Amino acid sequence: MRTVFWEDNQVKMIDQRILPGRFEIVSFKDHASVARAIKDMVVRGAPAIGAAAAFGLALAGYESTASSNSELFDDLQAASDTLKAARPTAVNLAWAVDRMTTKISLALKVAGTDDVDATRQAFLEEAQRIADEDVEINKRMAEHGAALINDGDTIIHHCNTGALATVDWGTALGVIHTAHQQGKKIHVLVDETRPRLQGARLTAWELEQYGIPYEIISDNMSGYFLKAGKAQKVFFGADRVTANGDVANKIGTYMLSLAAHDNGVPAYSVVPTSTVDLSLAHGDLIPIEERDPEEVLGLEFHGERVAPIEAEARNIAFDVTPNRLITGIVTENGVVYPPFEVNLRKAVLGK
Repeated sequence: MRTVFWEDNQVKMIDQRILPGRFEIVSFKDHASVARAIKDMVVRGAPAIGAAAAFGLALAGYESTASSNSELFDDLQAASDTLKAARPTAVNLAWAVDRMTTKISLALKVAGTDDVDATRQAFLEEAQRIADEDVEINKRMAEHGAALINDGDTIIHHCNTGALATVDWGTALGVIHTAHQQGKKIHVLVDETRPRLQGARLTAWELEQYGIPYEIISDNMSGYFLKAGKAQKVFFGADRVTANGDVANKIGTYMLSLAAHDNGVPAYSVVPTSTVDLSLAHGDLIPIEERDPEEVLGLEFHGERVAPIEAEARNIAFDVTPNRLITGIVTENGVVYPPFEVNLRKAVLGK
């Protein structure tokens, strides 16, 4: 089953807030609800967020009472702004929304039509195309990335990058899944990924479904395993990659990459080229989301709140790993190696 999909004129998603305890599909009938679902992390992971936003924009088209394409595009612009504001760091969100608007606007100019119903349908078809393409792109990335994994490897994986983070299959976890399917005997050390525990909750749950051996470790254990020679590869995804190869990903990725680099262990980011933002020269320009402190303060141990009731907290959701710590960036067009400034552009633009 796909993480996000269109059915019965609604956007439907796996509710990732309640896994692994319960598996539920939730439905949304308007774009504002889709935006809230993205913000509240009902759906998460850059590619999945992009597809959800695309379907949300399609919903906005059907919500609109516009009688002309000009009026419809005004309504869709407002909806685009709402959707883009939901999570600022993941570039796929804005990429998907902008792709739909630009592509259909150009098609309408060529056709010279003002059939509003046809335009609404075109937005839905483009959203479905984005979702379908994501699955195929993930499988191509997985083939390229699996070639980097040797039989017997132990891999440290951060956050969740599997089918749940995409429309289906996954980025970094899709690579691991493919290597497992190829018959390679691998073992995964799953960073908990605090504070929302996407690794302990979601990645562990996916690995269970695939039958891949794994152990959960706290985020601060990775350095031990890397220094002890007990991990041979590090894999993670990305929410945005800049033109120079700096990688914004779930908080903790920078520290993991530092430890890998210090111990000579390859660290790979696995991303579709839609996650590469060539408009930003380096990672310091990436907007970094800070979330509700309660995600940190609300953690419990044995049913009891961990932090003092009056405690305050910071909850930075992402960090930026400098390109010097990245061994390679796996895309659907192959593995990109330094110099990233040159080779990423080739991977994205084909030149």
